[in-house]
Amino acid sequence: MGGLVVVGVDGSEASLFAVEAAAREARWRGAHLRLVHAFVWPALHAPPGPSPLGPPEGGVHDMVVRLLDEADRRARTTAPDVDVSGVVMAGEALTVLEAQSRAAELVVVGSRGLGGFAGLLAGSTAVHLAARGRCPVLVVRRLGQDTGPVVVGVDGSAAGAGAVDFAFAEAALRGTGIVALHAWTPWNTPVPASWSADIPYANEPEALAAREERLLHEALAGRRETYPGVRVKYEVVRGGAREALIEASRTAQLLVVGARGRGGFAGLLLGSVSQAVLQHARCPVAVIRGTADGS
Repeated sequence: MGGLVVVGVDGSEASLFAVEAAAREARWRGAHLRLVHAFVWPALHAPPGPSPLGPPEGGVHDMVVRLLDEADRRARTTAPDVDVSGVVMAGEALTVLEAQSRAAELVVVGSRGLGGFAGLLAGSTAVHLAARGRCPVLVVRRLGQDTGPVVVGVDGSAAGAGAVDFAFAEAALRGTGIVALHAWTPWNTPVPASWSADIPYANEPEALAAREERLLHEALAGRRETYPGVRVKYEVVRGGAREALIEASRTAQLLVVGARGRGGFAGLLLGSVSQAVLQHARCPVAVIRGTADGS
């Protein structure tokens, strides 16, 4: 067996969607699938076994067993040939999954859950996991199109190179093509080092568009030779990256973005574009940490 895919399980419908997505990822990768439930004992000190006043199957332990069994059934139905195991770990969900990411090649979570996963996209949990996880993090807000492309946001930054690599590898595993999307405006492009105040334009308007087109092709250089079977469509859009990526996600089976890219503020755990697509994309989103931020 190859690597390890980890999925957070909490019994919610969203986490079961995540289990399905994780099972497919494990099958494509020839990896082991680990179902992880993170558990923190409630402050009221509820007994782990059945309550003497309730039915014999009413304890916390039995509840956890049931939700892991349901997740196991969902995983085996989705990918019967995948090796699956389940584990209950004491600790807060974010801490547990971050630790699990050190040994995994992919961590998968649902967009919203119960208990330890509650408010995944509404609060800081998704931001923190995507920014601090030691491997790519796949957030499943909803299942994507089975026949759509893998869309990758490209900004030409060193931090975004990992997202391009991941997108090509995923497209090859899924047997689909890539839409490489680069969005730009005159306000988010770097000023050339040769510019001075005596020059009316930092970039001549027509030269700027041509340069952004070259940037996209250069950012993908070498990948087509490594993945000759992956079809690539180049899209350069003058406009906001958030809007362009969210629109492209409508027909995609996966959207891939870097955790932070060109123009990001150094103090942010996760860039504004990544946060926006986690909230609003119409398909699962993979967030890839780069190395430019010291990770």
